[in-house]
Amino acid sequence: MDKIDKKILKELQTDGRITMTELSNRVGLSKTPCIERVRRLEASGVIQGYGAYLDPTRLEAGHIAFVQVTLKDTTTSALQEFNQAVKRVPQIQACHMIAGNFDYLLKVRTRDVAEYRQFLGTTIAQLPQVQHTSTFIVMEAVSDRLTFSIPD
Repeated sequence: MDKIDKKILKELQTDGRITMTELSNRVGLSKTPCIERVRRLEASGVIQGYGAYLDPTRLEAGHIAFVQVTLKDTTTSALQEFNQAVKRVPQIQACHMIAGNFDYLLKVRTRDVAEYRQFLGTTIAQLPQVQHTSTFIVMEAVSDRLTFSIPD
């Protein structure tokens, strides 16, 4: 990946709906080579898709909680079972396996604390292999980026 590829990625993160003509102008290429680079970045999996940024508050999902999850069992099959179950729960925005005193860290979005409390008991606690959870309620989202910085 060269500097032009990185420029393309930065521009697409800023505006995924940019026309190929405008993108090629911004990165200093003619249209055909620019299109070829974008297709290559897509085919290689660097670009995984395109989408719209949604306002969680307007969609009644403005409440954020981080949940530490400890599993009863951490065999490969138990981890796979938990991983697959988490992927089916839309309120779980992110799930990361952690090396430390607990096994997973979840980012959960719900309407409010009352909805989260119900969700904790009816969904998170019922996920396969869950032994213990600890919840941390977000008071203010200072930075919640949907993109990340691409090094030069």
